[in-house]
Amino acid sequence: MSTAQAKIRSAATMIALGILLLVGVTWAWSAVTEPFPEREDAATCSSTKVGEGEKVYPDQVTVSVLNAGSREGLANRTMSDLVDAGLAKGELGNAPDDTKVPGVEIWAEDLKNPAVKLVESFLGKDAKLVRRDPPLPGVNVVVGEEFPGVTEGRASVAAKKDVTICSPPTEEL
Repeated sequence: MSTAQAKIRSAATMIALGILLLVGVTWAWSAVTEPFPEREDAATCSSTKVGEGEKVYPDQVTVSVLNAGSREGLANRTMSDLVDAGLAKGELGNAPDDTKVPGVEIWAEDLKNPAVKLVESFLGKDAKLVRRDPPLPGVNVVVGEEFPGVTEGRASVAAKKDVTICSPPTEEL
């Protein structure tokens, strides 16, 4: 093999290695700069069937709270008190701007649902039930300026018919 052939072979090897290096660096750069996969939020609640006569307990009920007043943190404080009472934490939010709730309301499609009745027991005698499509998951509690706070509620409520409630999701192993 002549010196010229050796130089050509060395140059070809160097070019091939350079191309491999560029391909590797390009692949590594695209892998490093790729955004992280989106985190999937766990479901706030799952539909649970409750048969006629079965009891519903606080830890089976997901509650969400909307603030209809101007008091900062009212919904958060109410949620904290409801969770301390044993209910499962749902979501927090502000009620729509046109909402007028002086004390406390529960928004639900089925006002006789045992989950609604159980949550109602924690809100005092002046809690008003309103048939309305709830914007958040679970039983929706809407608190206003005059809401005195969470009271001691019932330990359970029996279902008077077969219903579905919004319960905290169970973790499957």
